[in-house]
Formats: sequence, structure tokens, C-alpha cells
Amino acid sequence: MGWRGWATIALLILSNLFMSLAWYGHLKAQPATKLSLGGWISIILASWGIALFEYLLQVPANRLGFRGTGGPFSLVTLKVLQEAISIAVFIFVVRWLFSGEKIEIRHRVAFVLVLIAVWLSWSGKST
Repeated sequence: MGWRGWATIALLILSNLFMSLAWYGHLKAQPATKLSLGGWISIILASWGIALFEYLLQVPANRLGFRGTGGPFSLVTLKVLQEAISIAVFIFVVRWLFSGEKIEIRHRVAFVLVLIAVWLSWSGKST
């Protein structure tokens, strides 16, 4: 795998870090309470502000990684790889932000199955 593949993976990791923070960070910042409409709107706007950085990294990652634009990955492999990275980054964020949240053995097995899916989508003859 050349520089485009590694750059794709690095951008996907950073992108998913922003995504996880946008989607779940507000749960740590403001635990489950009754929110006013203004509270909901502020959380949504803050999450979208964070998600902007996700898109600024995700789009170039897909352009670099997709075989149709000169990258090493088929579209399916790119998507499955993105999901595996998303889960790995999510686990990191959960351990970092939500230290009390338990990652059970069934969660770990599910992650291994996603990694197997990445391998299956990437292995074999390219067409």
C-alpha cells in the first residue's frame, strides 16, 4: 500500500475522531437532563460545528483512497475500512471520555468481526 492508502487511513482516523466527539461528546459535556429548546439548539449547532472538521477530512480521504480516483481501495473496501476505523476511534473516545462505560467481550467480538469484514473486502484479486 502506497502513500495514498496510508494518507487515507490517517485522514479517516482524524475524521472519525471529530465525528465521535460531535456525536457523543455532548453526552459528557452535558449529561442527560431536561433541556430547553435553546439547550437543544446549542448542542446541535456545536455538534455540527465539530462535524464540519469531520467532513473537511472525510472527503479528501475518500478522494485519495478510492480506486476510481487513483487510490488503492475499491468503494466497498473503503466503506468497510471506514467503519472499522470508526469503531476503533469510538472505543478510544469511550475509554477517554466515558471511563465508566464498560466494553464487554461481546463488543470486542463484534469489533473483531468488523476487522474480518475489512480483510475479506480487501483480500482477493482486484478487478
